[in-house]
Order: sequence, then C-alpha cells, then structure tokens
Amino acid sequence: MPELPEVEVVRRGLERWVAGRTVDEVEVLHPRAVRRHLAGGVDFAARLRGLRFGTAMRRGKYLWVPLDDAEFSMLGHLGMSGQLLVRPSAAPDEKHLRIRFRFDDVLGTELRFVDQRTFGGLSLHDNTPEGLPDVIAHIARDPLDPAFDDTAFHTALRLRRTTIKRALLDQSLISGVGNIYADEALWRSRLHYERPTATLTRPVTAGLLGHVRDVMREALDQGGTSFDSLYVNVNGESGYFDRSLDAYGREDEPCRRCGTPMRRRPWMNRSSYFCPRCQRPPRAV
Repeated sequence: MPELPEVEVVRRGLERWVAGRTVDEVEVLHPRAVRRHLAGGVDFAARLRGLRFGTAMRRGKYLWVPLDDAEFSMLGHLGMSGQLLVRPSAAPDEKHLRIRFRFDDVLGTELRFVDQRTFGGLSLHDNTPEGLPDVIAHIARDPLDPAFDDTAFHTALRLRRTTIKRALLDQSLISGVGNIYADEALWRSRLHYERPTATLTRPVTAGLLGHVRDVMREALDQGGTSFDSLYVNVNGESGYFDRSLDAYGREDEPCRRCGTPMRRRPWMNRSSYFCPRCQRPPRAV
C-alpha cells in the first residue's frame, strides 16, 4: 500500500497538472470506485461539474482536493493499487480505468483514476473548520508536517501499552508511516519492532522520529518505493527507493551494518524485517 512518500509524490503531481482547472465532465465507470460516496456515482459526477480544483492536500496517506466555492472536498485513497494519472485526452483507456475527469480548457489532458484491485476510491465530504474532509479529522499529523508535536508524540507513546511498530502504524498517533518505512526507521534506530513503547526515553523517541523523517525525505527524493507497476506518479513513472532499502524485503541478505543475515517474521498479517544482532528483541519477547 502506498505510504506517505508515494502519496506525497502523487499530490505534487496533482498540484502541478490539475490545480486551477475547472471540471467539465466526470464519468464514473465502476461503482466501487465511489463506494465511499454514499449518494452514488451520478451524484458524485453532478456535484463536481463546473467546480474548479484547488491545490491538492495530504494528511498521512489520504489526499484531498479542495473545490473553489464549495463547502466540500474530493477525498482520495489509493488503497493497494489506485493511480491518479494525467493523460492526453486521446490516449487509449487503461484496462482498469474507473473514473475520468475532463476539464473545460484546451490543455488536452484529463485526470484518470485507475485501480486494478478496487480497494481505493474517491468521494466527496464536507469540510471541517480547519479545511479537512470531516471523515479524516481523526487522522494525526505526519512527521513531515511542521505542526507535528514531537513532545506530545513521546508522551502518547509512554502512555500506550503497545509496541513500537504498532504505534508507528497507528494513524491516530502518527500518520503516513506504513510497514516499509517503519521497518527502515527501526533498523536505522537499532530498535526491535516489539520494543514496548513504555520503555522509550525522550532521546530514543527523538532519534526514531529523526530516522522516520530521513527515510521519508530520501524516498520522496527518489519518487517513492515501487515493487511493481501498481504504484506510479501522475505521469505513470515508478519510484526507485526500493533500491535503497536497508531492511524491508532483505531476508537472508547481510545486514549493511554488521553483516548478520537479515530475518523476516510474520507480523499482523504483514512481515517485519530486522537484523537479529543490531535490533535485539526485548527480553519478554
């Protein structure tokens, strides 16, 4: 599933190619793509017609596009395979094209939502006073947000009876961090994924947040992480941060710090990758 860097790459593409354009027509080609818009595809298309897209925004893994002169926004979640693509209007339709946006200008491009597995989708939601779609108001800020509160995050960790990787994936504590970047940051921090959060000191939490930010910024610089063709930016290009991963996906390969073979363990229907020497498990595990 795309994490913060991948979603931010898509947001930047929308900001460049779609912001300021007025919607002329919307085609909803698959009902699952708008299943979170409870009024249905016809209503989704009708409410957007004639409105102008603002600058795309992001909270964690969620994207939304404000709409000028409207009290609602278009919210998007890419799910496992969702893609927002800017294509020439004359380009052939993608096999898994779900929604098409045409604009009332002469630029000759349109916005397409393509989703092979149909876990993602677009929907319209009322804005909160802060300008967020109301359904994501509970999502915490992400670590690259200038308003992220490091002290409050540390306090919340200490109060939770959980483990550090579970906390990193808890979108009510910190948003945008998923399985890949959690493993990368924990490897850099030399922390085992089952380390209890109550044992973290302020310096350890500060170091971990620093590594989370570093990993995400490096991934952004390389266009995100693409293991297959399902994640691409708005131009259809894949990211290449997967070539720089130190932990995730490196089972049995030597740790880049100490040379010990990396291990993989099943974890919450996912996998955790770690170095058994650099990231020693807590005694209770």
